[in-house]
Amino acid sequence: MDNHFDLIAIGGGSGGLAVAEKAAAYGKRVAIVERSKLGGTCVNVGCVPKKIMWYAANLAQDARHANEVGVEVQLDGVDWAKLVQGREGVIGGILDYWSGYVAGEGITLIEGDARFVDAHSIEVGEARYTADHIVIATGGRPVVPPVPGAELGITSDGFFQLREQPEKVCVIGGGYIGVELAGVLRALGSEVSVVALEPKVLETFDPMVSKTVADNMAHDGIELHLPFAVEALERRDDGLAVKAADGRMLSGFDSILWAVGRRPNTDQLNLEAAGIEVEGNGVVPTDAFQNTAVAGIYALGDITGRAPLTPVAIAAGRRLADRLFNDQPERRLDYENIPTVVFAHPPAGAVGLTEAAARASGRKVTVYETDFQPMRYALNRSGPRTAMKLVCVGDEERVVGIHMVGDGVDEMLQGFAVAVKMGATKADFDNTVAIHPVSAEELVTLKEPNPTED
Repeated sequence: MDNHFDLIAIGGGSGGLAVAEKAAAYGKRVAIVERSKLGGTCVNVGCVPKKIMWYAANLAQDARHANEVGVEVQLDGVDWAKLVQGREGVIGGILDYWSGYVAGEGITLIEGDARFVDAHSIEVGEARYTADHIVIATGGRPVVPPVPGAELGITSDGFFQLREQPEKVCVIGGGYIGVELAGVLRALGSEVSVVALEPKVLETFDPMVSKTVADNMAHDGIELHLPFAVEALERRDDGLAVKAADGRMLSGFDSILWAVGRRPNTDQLNLEAAGIEVEGNGVVPTDAFQNTAVAGIYALGDITGRAPLTPVAIAAGRRLADRLFNDQPERRLDYENIPTVVFAHPPAGAVGLTEAAARASGRKVTVYETDFQPMRYALNRSGPRTAMKLVCVGDEERVVGIHMVGDGVDEMLQGFAVAVKMGATKADFDNTVAIHPVSAEELVTLKEPNPTED
């Protein structure tokens, strides 16, 4: 067997599959090394199963709202086992697709753990493989802090292994994963508390997003304890407990979920043998073209520490293959103005600069905001709030940031992200005829700037 390839992708997740698929399409001899399942985090314990659970949670919420407007619905609970079975069936179908697709494209799948031997060689088990180009796309894993009793909690991976719905849950962490899973569990009927080291949820987002999401979570009955520095987890007579450094204690939980971040899967790769030095947090430094410090070795996706999102890894992988094998030397991913959505209840989304980041740039900043009860809840008044913000710079008021919370913002943001990427101004938004009545029309009808404008 010829163990030399034009390209080897270490990791069969979104990024690895994308670069391998594109390279194979250019007629190159390609291999993927995968230690677990194709599809990586997104397919198996991330985007796909999370979104299925989110849709189910939305249906449960809709059932509760329906009775308030005269649509008689009886919600008898959640058949968790049926939900999980259906979810796993969807994942199984995706895995079958990728297995067949990889084989059909002539890509060699190597199962096992890869370790570098030198800059052009890796070992998987007892076999050695070489390549002109090696792409590291091994993704990340959940972090569990080294506190006493930490093993009493589960991670997001463990959440997708639950075969029964927990009745009372404490989610540790107020970022993407913590907010999303807390919302899913609460909408499906669990009692949920959220604790986090930070004073607010979604701290890296614009403050308007953080506040609105927190208000909507509280409105749904999620208890927020912020800030809360977890010192230990304990098993007590009334169930599991979370102890804070200041002595506070929350107890009575039957499940505790760690959602305090993720760490790159780079520590088992023997990268030093290839001459690659990683940062203290496991990140592999790369330049704008996904190059590492060693010629012929590249990194993409979560391990680069930049925008850890599935579409980002896919886009970076495809562009890398274009550059390497299709005579496009300047082809690379532009990491600016990447839209992102948090699937809270309702979702939150953002693209571009926060108001604070825009002001820090020293440019003239004008901000337009709105906060309202969407028409969907006109008859019951018990639904969550929607909030939107446009951040504009310069006399021409170029839109450099859009921040939204509310029903449907996950879908509407995609189109508005195109406008931001193209450099649209507030006047361009104003000149667009609104669709009525929908929440999205607010973004093209905002009138008065925020009084804090420069």
